[in-house]
Amino acid sequence: MPTPQPSRTLKRLSAQLRGAVGRCIADFRMIEAGDRVMVCLSGGKDSYTLLDLLLSLQRSAPVPFELLAVNLDQKQPGFPARVLPDYLAGRGVPFHILEQDTYRVVRRVIGPGRTMCGLCSRLRRGALYRFAAERGVTKIALGHHRDDIIETLFLNLFFAGRLKAMAPKLRSDDGRHIVIRPLAYVAERDIARYARGRAFPLIPCQLCGSQPNLQRVAVKHMLARWEREFPGRSESIFSALRHVEPAHLCDPRRFGFAELRAAPLTDAEESGLYEHARAAGG
Repeated sequence: MPTPQPSRTLKRLSAQLRGAVGRCIADFRMIEAGDRVMVCLSGGKDSYTLLDLLLSLQRSAPVPFELLAVNLDQKQPGFPARVLPDYLAGRGVPFHILEQDTYRVVRRVIGPGRTMCGLCSRLRRGALYRFAAERGVTKIALGHHRDDIIETLFLNLFFAGRLKAMAPKLRSDDGRHIVIRPLAYVAERDIARYARGRAFPLIPCQLCGSQPNLQRVAVKHMLARWEREFPGRSESIFSALRHVEPAHLCDPRRFGFAELRAAPLTDAEESGLYEHARAAGG
């Protein structure tokens, strides 16, 4: 049976997302010649889209780079172990499946009703960083998108008292890894449309996806309501993150408020003030 051709709508969406990811990679110099990029693949719509777009960009990129898809099998009950290997092998993508029973650790440590995402994320990050160091990976690509970044901004603002979001490119705390988020310019709704159009074999997260009271869920609902009432607000918020003016915030560590002094008047300015005062009868 012949492979069905993508619709015109999907082709336009694909070109739009490719353009956004390409601009993001260029703006932050995320990928350079000879890079070995590890794409962290969870089985969700975001990481599938990330891998798919990077594969597409790799074919036309002006510089050569390698891609390696890596999934961490966290031993969640009912996890379909063959879905990702079969998908990646079918596409001819180099991949590796890590196995680490973080599920049992998180369930043992985190009590009922408490958020599991923090510990789960730390354990997952540690395993992926170790693998990256062992395999000579130069960049670690994550599937966080524009909405993730905006949600993180408000989570830190509301619950941590910090003006902080997610950087599209960062160096890990130990200084050994560069993490990139090529989907930083892409809206989640467009990723969802793309994933449906591409019919990715999605795998839901059963560990934390069933927790309805997460603070992130509340923030997501708030932003969705704002977007319905004021279309374009999310885009405006993200634009603000790219146009930061430290002199108009309140952190003396980021701007030298203590050293601010008024500049002395020049002779010409003093003379002009004198003449202005005389003309005004002063």
